[in-house]
Amino acid sequence: MEKPKGKLIAIGGAEDKGTDLEAGYIHRSNLNFFELGILKRIDEEAGGVNARIEVITTASSIPKEVGQNYLDAFSKLGCNNIGHINIRDRSDANSSEFYDRIRNCDGVMFSGGNQLRLTSIFGGTEILALIHERYLHDKFLIAGTSAGAMAMSNTMIYEGSSTKAHLKGEVKITTGLAFIRDVIFDSHFDKRGRFGRLAQAVGANPSCIGIGLGEDTGIIISHGNEMEAIGSGMVIIVDGHHIRHSNIADVPEGNPISLENLHVHFMAKGDKYFLHGRKFEAGFQVPVEK
Repeated sequence: MEKPKGKLIAIGGAEDKGTDLEAGYIHRSNLNFFELGILKRIDEEAGGVNARIEVITTASSIPKEVGQNYLDAFSKLGCNNIGHINIRDRSDANSSEFYDRIRNCDGVMFSGGNQLRLTSIFGGTEILALIHERYLHDKFLIAGTSAGAMAMSNTMIYEGSSTKAHLKGEVKITTGLAFIRDVIFDSHFDKRGRFGRLAQAVGANPSCIGIGLGEDTGIIISHGNEMEAIGSGMVIIVDGHHIRHSNIADVPEGNPISLENLHVHFMAKGDKYFLHGRKFEAGFQVPVEK
């Protein structure tokens, strides 16, 4: 498989701490940009302060507010070459203007919101094909926060209550935007207690690596393989490759699942994980006393 020349940055979210899709409400007054440090890293990976980054707010129900907050946040870092693409439906996704803007930028950033909006609006469009092509063949950056991160893989969680995630069928999975294969992302991981739903998703798809992203936390994926943790929180890796027992295929819907030998890793800033070899590499080495 050809290694992509571009990079992915998946972020755990929290730019809109008043949004809770599971509870079905949105607070418009709390668009708090936590991740200036992560935004700086996005800018650096895209090419520096003069890089052209297009923010795509398709997932959000308040796209203008979210888009403006990203423009303001990047501006604080001295990055003023930032655009906002407000694609609301499949007609917009086939716009020649938006296509040309993505063809001429250095990277895109997908905002948070509802990841099912991303897949249902971008799926099968020329714009999505262009983003894939540029990621594969150019030094092109694709960043996403919250829903924008969860939609990055070919396998995507689109629904699942944290309190019922131990029950078969409560975690809903569909096809994502497929910038990377055999990975399942989950966001707001620690704050919303989503270990159970990622474990069920991996248990049902053990060829996939589960990646739980805490808030103010992200990962950079290079060459479609090497992951580096960034930000102040933690990244959880859930590996189902070594599962010995699973009842997911046999128990009726609504019954508790049972898994044995699920491997879990905790990543802090600077730690690395290699997807192809399922290998963890610590970024900070404790000095040995002589």
